[in-house]
Amino acid sequence: MKRKILWAGALLFACPLLAQASCESVKADISKKIIANGVPESGFSLDIVPSDQADQQGGVVVGHCQNDSQKLVYKRLSDSNSPSSAG
Repeated sequence: MKRKILWAGALLFACPLLAQASCESVKADISKKIIANGVPESGFSLDIVPSDQADQQGGVVVGHCQNDSQKLVYKRLSDSNSPSSAG
């Protein structure tokens, strides 16, 4: 009985760590797919943000994790072709 309680406690302690690792693994998988589509690694950013802040990031939501409480936001970076404001 004590072992079950210890295992349950250890599992509750490890769940937040596993959830963050899950977000990192989702981010890594999406990053690999973007690179496989021809975008250089230095040509984009992929950020994990809280779901309620995803629209404020100025990018495209390309994934989610932690039961949809976190979103992965993709932004294409351009070194020389930065858009200028129209005037």
